Amino acid sequence: MRSFLLNNVLPFWMEHAIDREVGGLYNYIDREGKVYGTNKNVWFAGRTMYTYSLAYNELDRNPEYLEVAANMYSFLPRCELDESGRLPFIASREGRVLVADSTYYSETFAAIGCAEYYIATGKPEVWASAEKYFDIAYRLYKEDLARVPSESPAVPETKALGPSMIMLSTAQVLRKVNKEKYDPIAIECADEILVHYIEGKGLLENVSLGGEFIDSPIGREVNPGHSLEAAWFVMSEGVYQNNDLYKTKAKEIIDISMKLGYRDGGIIAFTDCDENPPDHLEWDMKIWWPQCEAMIANRLCYNVFGEEKYLKDFEAHRDWCFARYPDPEYGEWFGYMHYDGTLANTLKGNYSKGPFHLPRMLYLVDKLERGENIW
Repeated sequence: MRSFLLNNVLPFWMEHAIDREVGGLYNYIDREGKVYGTNKNVWFAGRTMYTYSLAYNELDRNPEYLEVAANMYSFLPRCELDESGRLPFIASREGRVLVADSTYYSETFAAIGCAEYYIATGKPEVWASAEKYFDIAYRLYKEDLARVPSESPAVPETKALGPSMIMLSTAQVLRKVNKEKYDPIAIECADEILVHYIEGKGLLENVSLGGEFIDSPIGREVNPGHSLEAAWFVMSEGVYQNNDLYKTKAKEIIDISMKLGYRDGGIIAFTDCDENPPDHLEWDMKIWWPQCEAMIANRLCYNVFGEEKYLKDFEAHRDWCFARYPDPEYGEWFGYMHYDGTLANTLKGNYSKGPFHLPRMLYLVDKLERGENIW
């Protein structure tokens, strides 16, 4: 895993996708590494800064990694909407706002990128940026949780899983610098994730504002990749906090998510917890990032509980993935497979695929295989 990360994945993005003139990451990368679109997903400025700073801090003090991180850090201010520091979703090559971010994920990923870059450099202004972006995201997150319910019982308002899991993982990274501030937030977000766990149903993408199951297509929706990702976030928090409830509930979530999502060697994109027809037309595709989250979740579960089942599931899934996703000719991973594991698209990067889920999985699995904790 480590060799593939350091000698294949990280070099691929450094060679092909870094905009060394303006700053930021080119998202649209074809199989060979050629740029086929210059608009930039601002998420990936933060995500790329995080990936390369983490690699520098934990794996290899390669100065080129810090150059990439510095490039991403310098690009973020170009994209800020105003003096508040809010960031868009999509920007032009130069950083001009093209699509506003309906979430606050651009800020959360900027926060983790700046935090890890601060650990690498010790520059106070970088940590100030990390806290600025986190504070923006956390304020918006709290406002979302406090929304007033819909007045129409026919259209119940819901809360989504994504914000709590992203805020948990963000707090976990920033806690490396300031435990006192971010530890309580991590616990708060882990508790909120478990509101979405409905026993017998799974970890649901959407529940009512009160945490109840909604018997409708949106209420029955399960994204197995999200569920497994959230599960390992919570399980790793359980290890960090010595919280057996977190560990046990996360294990239950892994079990039911694998049952719902694991089909013929890979993880499907969406399903309905009651086996109704899924609402998403791409429901049966096997996309790269849920495969990564399944590998982390099962390998972590084996480390925590010592049950051979999870090691076997990890190894079977790892072997299935590495027989299909890596591109032996041009490097990195393909992103999109049909249900039967055949290639659906040869792109290496788009608005959602870049240097994040795959390198994070390679780094964490290597760490777990060496018997180390995630945090």
